[in-house]
Amino acid sequence: MTGDARAALERARMRLDSLSLYPTPVRTERVRIVTAPWLFRLPRLQRYQGYALWRTILLRRPVDFDPGSSDDLICHELCHIWQGQHRPLHMLWTYATTRYRENPYEAQARAAVARTRR
Repeated sequence: MTGDARAALERARMRLDSLSLYPTPVRTERVRIVTAPWLFRLPRLQRYQGYALWRTILLRRPVDFDPGSSDDLICHELCHIWQGQHRPLHMLWTYATTRYRENPYEAQARAAVARTRR
């Protein structure tokens, strides 16, 4: 992971640390950021700029492409990792049974970004 990506992840962690969404802070020691533009060419992922897996944030573009929006995107995706650290089965179930726009985990991540934006 590049220095820019590590710094962006730390900024996102600090933003989320200001919120009390879950009993313990998000753990980032094993989280990595990977730029994977090829992934976002897949039909189901074309509309996204980022995607979170258990310990990986996948981005369409490098962190330094647009630092302002990258910080918000990484904060959003790190919020999903935090959600997964606390409610992994419920989160999977909700994504499997709820439309994206109505998903409470998406709403929570969008709100976390909005509440911590400068």
